[in-house]
Amino acid sequence: MKDRTQELRTAKDSDDDDDVTVTVDRDRFMDEFFEQVEEIRGFIDKIAENVEEVKRKHSAILASPNPDEKTKEELEELMSDIKKTANKVRSKLKSIEQSIEQEEGLNRSSADLRIRKTQHSTLSRKFVEVMSEYNATQSDYRERCKGRIQRQLEITGRTTTSEELEDMLESGNPAIFASGIIMDSSISKQALSEIETRHSEIIKLENSIRELHDMFMDMAMLVESQVSARPPCPPLQPTPAPRAALTSPFLPDTLPCRGETKFSASGCFPEVLPRAPTQP
Repeated sequence: MKDRTQELRTAKDSDDDDDVTVTVDRDRFMDEFFEQVEEIRGFIDKIAENVEEVKRKHSAILASPNPDEKTKEELEELMSDIKKTANKVRSKLKSIEQSIEQEEGLNRSSADLRIRKTQHSTLSRKFVEVMSEYNATQSDYRERCKGRIQRQLEITGRTTTSEELEDMLESGNPAIFASGIIMDSSISKQALSEIETRHSEIIKLENSIRELHDMFMDMAMLVESQVSARPPCPPLQPTPAPRAALTSPFLPDTLPCRGETKFSASGCFPEVLPRAPTQP
């Protein structure tokens, strides 16, 4: 009978080599994955820093009836940078999501896969939290610009309700603010000049939000699906006072557990509980 001991030993050595190769490849893959995680985290931190700088620019612009062009240009550059960086983050998170879905489709389950899912979920929530802060900042700035417009209209002798002013802003026509104003003094002219400046800022702001709308919706729904997969949380303690909800493509700053997310009347956007506007 033929002795197959050497043949079996050779086969075992080959299997051991294959195991080592697979382990090395997996370790290399996870090392690259964690490098990607750090890169994404760095991008999110950069957005957070830019949002804080946007707040400072908003305050500087509101502090002057006629803000200098340099400050306004710097604000636009910050908003553009936030948009570019946010799109990078979204693209990288989508890539990780697709990779995870492919492995789940093959019914693969491993510690590495669970780690990747956890990291992806954490980064996604952090991203939406930062962008929600950006949204709150933009909403606050819009309200402060609107308040300045209303006060300047009062200076010219024209009184408007909040609803009437909102209709005027939505018209997109700056000439509507001059209607009925008698330009018989330098005060009226100065007031109208500031009104036009604030209206211009609001238009830029709304264009910026509109450009990012689809991305925000996509990421908000992704995080909402992750939230829905969690077990229910214990009952929450009642808050001292209710807060008005603002329809927005963002999720709240603190993401809820399943059953806590509220949706607007349209059923499309998660509601955001905004901060109280800062006085100009």
